[in-house]
Formats: sequence, structure tokens, C-alpha cells
Amino acid sequence: MRRPCREDGLYRHSAPVLAGQPVDNAAVTSLCRHARECIDARDPDAKLALTRATAQAWRAGALLQPLESAAAEAIAVPGRPERPELVHPSRVVSRKLSNETGRAALLHALAHIEFNAINLAWDAVYRFRGLPPAYYSDWVRVAAEEARHFELLRDRLRSLGHDYGDYPAHDGLWEMACRTDHDVLVRMALVPRVLEARGLDVTPGMIARLYGAGDADSARVLEIIFRDEIGHVEIGSRWYRFLCRQRDLDPLQTFRELLNEYMPGRVKHPLNDEARQQAGFGYDELELLHEMTRK
Repeated sequence: MRRPCREDGLYRHSAPVLAGQPVDNAAVTSLCRHARECIDARDPDAKLALTRATAQAWRAGALLQPLESAAAEAIAVPGRPERPELVHPSRVVSRKLSNETGRAALLHALAHIEFNAINLAWDAVYRFRGLPPAYYSDWVRVAAEEARHFELLRDRLRSLGHDYGDYPAHDGLWEMACRTDHDVLVRMALVPRVLEARGLDVTPGMIARLYGAGDADSARVLEIIFRDEIGHVEIGSRWYRFLCRQRDLDPLQTFRELLNEYMPGRVKHPLNDEARQQAGFGYDELELLHEMTRK
């Protein structure tokens, strides 16, 4: 890994290279500015293209990382298309996998989660400043992989004669982003390790049901997403523990307190212990989660 250095009040990677050529330092711009552009993009294709370009530029060392003193503006609503209509979770379409309509509704719901996950990953980059360069590299990678997941799901949805926006959806993921935008530790504890980790619990069952319904193409898409999401949750676990060490906090007790404060009654069965262990959960945390499911 190239050693980061300081220049003009900003961090940069030494000797940035883009497309095999040295980059003119005067042309290098902020990663966070590009992250905000990705968040603000409303058209899905534009968001995907900006995400790919920004991830490539960051990996090439062509973007600067701002210092902790730089302030992030609040984002009440991220860039998103006019459709899907956002409704209360109780009003989303039934997703019975025994028929094609139900499978399309499931794929749409998952595509909506992944679209929001792109915004969430970029918000983790844009909002929280002064962290190690590896933090930004991790969340840039997550943004790029979430974009790929959205594209896979949308392509599969289109093959069934539907598209993103055809069904109503809810806004629970971004609501939690707003509730946790004041503290990176709270964000790492609750978004990747609770909301996104829920996918580790329920996706294997969905995959089995899709295979059982004869929809191997959709099942294979979910298998790709499941493997990647283990890594995404592990990134959240790793930075959560880093921040707890930095603040001299007990990770288990802090996790318990945050769950009780922000998400009482939200931890439910099933829990995929094996996948969660791969994603950085300790035995004591799994015991805590199982304890909370019994309340």
C-alpha cells in the first residue's frame, strides 16, 4: 500500500497514477466532492456511471481525502428517480415466490435496497472525515459492489418484463442513515451490522425458495450478492471495533446500548450465526442477538 502524505491541508496518496500516467496535482480533486455527486445523481444509470468512475479514480490515487476539519452538509433526501413510489412498509407488494409476479416483486425490493446501499456507502465516505485512508478505500469498494448488485438485479428484473420503479418501496435504509449521520461509530454499529446484516440471515432462505420455484437465474444473482455482503458487514464490524478502541469503549456493551436506544424489538429470528461470524461478529455478540430475539 502506498504511504499517504500531506499536501496543502489535504491527504493524498503519493505518486497518484491514472490510466498508467502520472496525474497533474493541480487537477486532483476531493473524493468527498465526487462522493456527493454520486449521492445526488437521480438517474440510476448516471449514479452507476459516476460510482464506477469515482471508484476507479480513488483506486488510481487520483482523488484527495479531506481533513477532519472539513464539514459535511446534511443530506435529507439523496438523489433518486421519481419512481418507485415510497410508501409505508405495510403497503409494499406481496412477494410470493411461487409465481413470477411475486418473484419480480422480490427482485424489485432487493434492487431498491441495493440502490439505497449505493447512497449509504457514498454517505459513509462523504459524511465522516479524518479517518484512515483504508476506511475510505473500504467504503468506495462497497459502493462499487452495491452498484454491481443493483445492475444485476435490474437486469434480471428486466428479463421478467419489469423494471426498477414498477413497484412501490419504502425508505427505511435512508431513514436510518439520517438517524446515524452524527457519529460514524453509531453508523458502523447499526447500518452494516444490523440492517445490512439482516440480509445474511434471510438471503439463504430466499435462494433456496428461488431454486425450488425453478428460478435458478435469480437464485444465482442472490448468491453473488450474499457472498459480497458478508464482506460489507465485515467492513462495518472492523471499523466499529476500531472506533471502540479509539474511544476506549467496550464493543459488546456499546452495541447493546445502541440496539436498545435505536432499534428496540428489531432483532428477530432467523439469525445466520455462521455468516455473521464470517462478517466479524463475536460469540458474545451472537449471544446478545439471540437474547434479544427472545424478548
